[in-house]
Formats: sequence, structure tokens, C-alpha cells
Amino acid sequence: MHVGMSTFFQNLTDQYDDRAVYRHELSMADLAEPLGFDSIWSAEHHFDGYTMCPNVMQFLTYMAGRTKHVQLGSMVVVLPWHDPIRLTEEVVMLDHLSGGRVTLGMGRGLGRIEFEGFQREMGQSRERFVEYGQAILDALETGYIEADGTHFKQPRTPIRPAPFKSFKGRVYASAVSPESSRIMAKLGIGVMIIAQKPWDKTLAELDAYRAIYREVNNGEEPPKPLMVSFIGCHEDAGAADEMHRNYIRGYCCSALEHYEFHNEGLADIKGYEYYGALSRNINKHGVGKFVDFLADLQVWGTPDRVFERMMDYREKIDCAGFIGIFSYGGMPHDMAKDNMRLFARKVLPRLKRIDVGAAPGEAPRTRAAAH
Repeated sequence: MHVGMSTFFQNLTDQYDDRAVYRHELSMADLAEPLGFDSIWSAEHHFDGYTMCPNVMQFLTYMAGRTKHVQLGSMVVVLPWHDPIRLTEEVVMLDHLSGGRVTLGMGRGLGRIEFEGFQREMGQSRERFVEYGQAILDALETGYIEADGTHFKQPRTPIRPAPFKSFKGRVYASAVSPESSRIMAKLGIGVMIIAQKPWDKTLAELDAYRAIYREVNNGEEPPKPLMVSFIGCHEDAGAADEMHRNYIRGYCCSALEHYEFHNEGLADIKGYEYYGALSRNINKHGVGKFVDFLADLQVWGTPDRVFERMMDYREKIDCAGFIGIFSYGGMPHDMAKDNMRLFARKVLPRLKRIDVGAAPGEAPRTRAAAH
């Protein structure tokens, strides 16, 4: 099984300035390859301390020069905030610089603060995600980008340096809506699950995606998903519970604030109707209960308990791998490194021994990588 780690660059308190957070997160990323992780990831966010990585490709380029083997993943790049040509060029250039180690994660964005900061229309995000995604993924396979959509029109233009190997099997979307899943399925896109919904809804969406994938690909099985989790690992169960209460909940409070899950006005934005309904439910039952719900979806405990919980999630979604986040929610930096090192020593080897078929970053074993 593939197991990666993600930096998070989160700064929620006055304990550290932004420079100290960057020094710490870069040192966490430097640990990934020596500790045996298969990949390094980061998420794109802007304008507040929720996550301070505004350019994921720039961060991954830095890590490409500091590593030899690990894959380099975006978790995710938010397509509506980018020029599709420039993003395609950045992805291809990083693939050349890293020797083909890029795994591309894409999303459409949810933070209103970010859409407003970029002066982008949030209600167009789903349409732009589909149009940009199709153009970018076609370009990564053909070496030419072109489009004739509502939001993106582009005459056939070469990408140089040209892509040198297929991206089939190494592209994921953080959410697949009914409107975009047919296109994503046609292009062989996998699903990255970041736990924030009830399991019944997550599993229903995953089943729908898999059915569409089989339909448009002549019965071929879709790539297995990736699972992203915030992890708190400690030899002492009580101390792990404290990590859950203080830091996993701290992260979940920051997610609530950044994404405005409790803002009922989201219901009025096209494409975000689900979050409007969610906000009404949060306001009915209380913010604290929702934060507890989000926190309880994450992974914490002794090494044995962490392994068991991850195996439970693997059974639920039949995933190909996990991406762990070990520093978040105001956690002291020394504690974050201990968290990651303990996981690497006592959980990571057990996970990597599990055979789940084609790993992320590989073309599915049932078909050749096309280019």
C-alpha cells in the first residue's frame, strides 16, 4: 500500500510566526523520504493561516531537488484560481525536473475568502473545474492544449517542454460531482477522499463515480481512491486522546471557520447547495457537535489503534493508499515530529506490506499507460 505524508503549513496561534511555521513544515517534508514515506503532498490555500501554501507546484519543485524517489503530489490545486495553460506548463515542467514523480490532485475550491480574494465568481467553480480539467488533462496526454468552452477558449497550442510520459493513473480529484464525474471517468481520474461528510454519503458518491467509470470505460475498474487523514499517534492512549481533543479538534475548528460550513448563505451559491443544507444542520444542532463529528472522522490512538482504524477505512472504501497529516491545529512542533516518527516506525511498515494492486502514480495494471 502507498503511504504518503502531507505538509499543512497551518498557523493558528501567536506561538509561531509564519517563518517558524515554514521552517518546521519544510523540516517535516525533509523527513518523509528517510522515514520511508512514498510521497510528499501539500494543499493550495490563500489569504489566512488555515494553510499557507499558495503555490503547491513551487513547494513541490523545491522538494523535487531535495529528494530522489518520493512522489510529489498536490492535495489539491484549485483549478478555477489558475490559468489552465500556465498550470499545465508548471505540472509538465515539474514532471521533467523530478523525473516523472508528479501526482496531480485537482479540486474546484470551497473557501469564499479565496474566491473573493481572487475576484472570481464562486458560482462558476464547478463549470470552470470541468472545462479547465478536461483541457489540462487532454494536454498532459497529447502535448497540446485547446478548448472551446464557456469559460475557457484556447486555440490549439503546444506545451513545451512536452509531456514525456502519460499521466494515466496519477491524477486525482478531491470531489467528483455528477456534472464532472463522466468527464473525469473518461480521462481515468481517481478520487481523493478527505473525510468531512457522513460515511453513507461518501460511500454513495464513490459508488456513483465507480458506476459511471465502468460505463464509459467498457467495464474497466476505476483507480482505487486515496484517503487523506489527520493523524495523532502516541504510545500512550491517554496522550493520543489529548492530541485528538486539543489539536485534531483545533484543526476542525479552523476548517469550520475557513470554509464557513455554518454559513447558510452558501445555499445561494450555484454548486454549493449541499453546504447550505449542511450549514442549516450545523446551526440546528450546534457548532460543537459538528466539530466533534469532523474530529472523530480522523485517525488517532496508539500505533496499534491507528493501524486498526486505517484498516477499517481501507475496508470501507477499498483505497490504494493513505496520505497522513501530522502537524496541524496549533500542535507544538516537537510533538508533530514525534507523531510522524512514531507512525513511521510502528504503523508505516505494516501498511506498506499490504498489496492493493496498482499504486498511485502507476498506470492501472489492466491497461498500458497511453501516450
